[in-house]
Amino acid sequence: MSASRSETTSALGPDEPERKGTGAVPAPVPGSDLLAALLDGMDAALCAFDAAGRITHWNREAERILGWSPEEAVGRRGFAGWAVRTADADEVQGRLMATMEAPGRQVLEFAMLRKDGGRVLVRTQSARVLGTDGTPAGVYCAFSEVHAQIDLERSIALSEALFEDASWGVVLVDVDLRPTVVNGYASRALGSGRTSPLGRPLGELVVQGVEELEGALHHVLAEGALRGLVELWVTLSTAQGERRRCWRSGFLRLASPLAEEPVPLGVGWLFHDVTEAKLAEQEADRLRFRSSQLHRAGRAAVECEDPMEAATAYLDFALAGFADHALIDLVEPDGERLIRAAATPSGAPGPCAPVAGAGIPVRYPPGHPALQAADRNGSVRASARPTSGKAAGDWAAERQWPRDAVHALCTVLRSRGRTLGVLTFLRGASRPAFERPDAVHAEGVAVLTAAALDLAQQTAD
Repeated sequence: MSASRSETTSALGPDEPERKGTGAVPAPVPGSDLLAALLDGMDAALCAFDAAGRITHWNREAERILGWSPEEAVGRRGFAGWAVRTADADEVQGRLMATMEAPGRQVLEFAMLRKDGGRVLVRTQSARVLGTDGTPAGVYCAFSEVHAQIDLERSIALSEALFEDASWGVVLVDVDLRPTVVNGYASRALGSGRTSPLGRPLGELVVQGVEELEGALHHVLAEGALRGLVELWVTLSTAQGERRRCWRSGFLRLASPLAEEPVPLGVGWLFHDVTEAKLAEQEADRLRFRSSQLHRAGRAAVECEDPMEAATAYLDFALAGFADHALIDLVEPDGERLIRAAATPSGAPGPCAPVAGAGIPVRYPPGHPALQAADRNGSVRASARPTSGKAAGDWAAERQWPRDAVHALCTVLRSRGRTLGVLTFLRGASRPAFERPDAVHAEGVAVLTAAALDLAQQTAD
């Protein structure tokens, strides 16, 4: 019922003062006045007929649609000649009055005439009215313009389609930021069923990234929809473990259409999983950057007179965005041990440079990743594993690496069919562990570095 068109009737007489705080119950509104207020406050047009087909009720919405006032409509027998064309009146009236003989509601569509002569297609729902003795006493008919009804049905059909067949996630979130409706796509994306997320805090569904998501929802509730789409990286907790996903999201503020002023009901959150596309974009960007760095390193290396300087130049360019430290360990002449030839500073960041006192063997314990890489003629990845009572710095120190190292990648240096040594890249705790694509890049850097080191050894000889 629309509050803007409703009428109120005072229960007090014209000379009766208002009584406050007495607890007295006001006199009830007379039945006819209450009925009139209800009929006039309805959003649907309504008219009623008695058993003889004479109009007994006609509300304001019917007047708005057709232009005929209640004074002009009530008392007329049927619609013939004024609300319906004479040629169609008998059929329309017969179908309406036939409702008295059938239980339930009947839905009809027919054209009616406005007072100004225009025509409007209406959809009606009619049902019989029973008298006090239980026999049919008339018919009531509620009607609205077909296009308005179609708009309503289209909106309902759209909402049902979004929550059943949409190829993106749809979640309705209330003002407490708890999901109230989740469609099939969203439930699969969240790794849960259709009902299990309902009423739960978002923090129970999203392990990381929930702050950004809740921040976007709060902004929409307070300020309205965001401009454009937002890409949110989140980590989900599922039965199979944690999953990191990227959701391209849009947000809409939901407000009640029945209130005079907008009252927020929550937020409509629509999202699509673009993780694979974003990872592919990131990988392409990473490959372009690394290729550019190698190209720049090559141009810098050819300008170096000292081959050892050229070798360290390759590492300086390779470290950008890739690792925190780089080490070069060369095989000593007898081929049994490795000696440290060049390294980046272990404290503050700096360029890779030859170490002082080169020629001293590195005390690598058996099974060290660098030794494994030399034995396998390939690459070896290693990361510190948290153990009770042992810090990550101890793990790095035992392997003769800077104490801030947490992840390592060792790859062999080979030239002209010989193993020259091992190249090691190290990452701190702020970076992720090395992966297979990182090993491929490191092997490419090692090929260029090994060629420069081989030339340095020949020059020294």
